[in-house]
Amino acid sequence: MEIQENIVNKVAMSGLITFDLAELRHPGERVLYDIKDNLFQGLILREKDFREFVKQHDWAQYQGKNVAVTCTADAIVPTWAYMLIASKLEPFANFYIFGDLEALETALYLLALEKLPLDKYKDQRLVVKGCGDIEVPTSAYMSITGKLTQIAKSVMYGEPCSTVPIFKRKD
Repeated sequence: MEIQENIVNKVAMSGLITFDLAELRHPGERVLYDIKDNLFQGLILREKDFREFVKQHDWAQYQGKNVAVTCTADAIVPTWAYMLIASKLEPFANFYIFGDLEALETALYLLALEKLPLDKYKDQRLVVKGCGDIEVPTSAYMSITGKLTQIAKSVMYGEPCSTVPIFKRKD
């Protein structure tokens, strides 16, 4: 007795499009610059010393890098100090923000999402990929959901074989 069965890939036939946020990750190096190293006795920023440091520091080392500028010490750092650092990073860094590395990652993703053409997803059934080797900030998932719900037929989270429904447009 011979049994012949055709295996049907229902996922491939479903018409689902996978949207992988990890593909939007900027490949550049991430660097944290902590002003705490410039504080006098770890407490205050002395303008003359800080300006001398800024003048002597090799800012070219940040060429093409993504830089998060912060102060992890419990100190009051005047806004102009961050502005001064930004003026020195501008010719070299790919991107810089005030905040920690998590804030930097979030900002890089949001910037990539702002530039992303979404026309090809109009009226499509989408699965926003949820697992992978690259960690994607939750804010990126929220941002893309807001954009996709305006144009897509449906939005799901996970993998095409196991999805969590997020949004379905009522026609």
